[in-house]
Amino acid sequence: MFNPLKLIPTGVSTAQDKATTKVASVALRAPLGLYILNAGLGKFNSDEEAAQGLQDMAATGLPFVKEIEPKNFASLLAAGETALGAALLLPFIPNRLAGLGLTAFSAGLLSMYFGNPDMTEDDGIRPSQSGTSLAKDSWLGAAGVALMALPKK
Repeated sequence: MFNPLKLIPTGVSTAQDKATTKVASVALRAPLGLYILNAGLGKFNSDEEAAQGLQDMAATGLPFVKEIEPKNFASLLAAGETALGAALLLPFIPNRLAGLGLTAFSAGLLSMYFGNPDMTEDDGIRPSQSGTSLAKDSWLGAAGVALMALPKK
């Protein structure tokens, strides 16, 4: 029978709880880690035009990035994504730390979504056609929060 009180983390106590936590952890971390790692590695070879595009997009939500040289920004972004992807894939990195990194990364991406009026419908929340690709990054935040909520192994 379903017990909603079991959803509140109070520490892992049984072998079944530990196995469930491990499966949930892998299910959240592996696909996101692989995806983010691949995205980061792909940005290391950004040419000047691609670097400028990445910087312009990021500046819609984080205006201070305009003060960084485009190639340096692309390299920093590549390094950050690569590090986050690796942290999600490394099992010795605690879920809470990996989840915190993922949530912060998602917040940065969503700042671009909400910072650009072309990305949302007139209500400022629902994605426009051009905002759909960034709106999906809310799932990254949800996965990050879920990782932080998992009981310790």
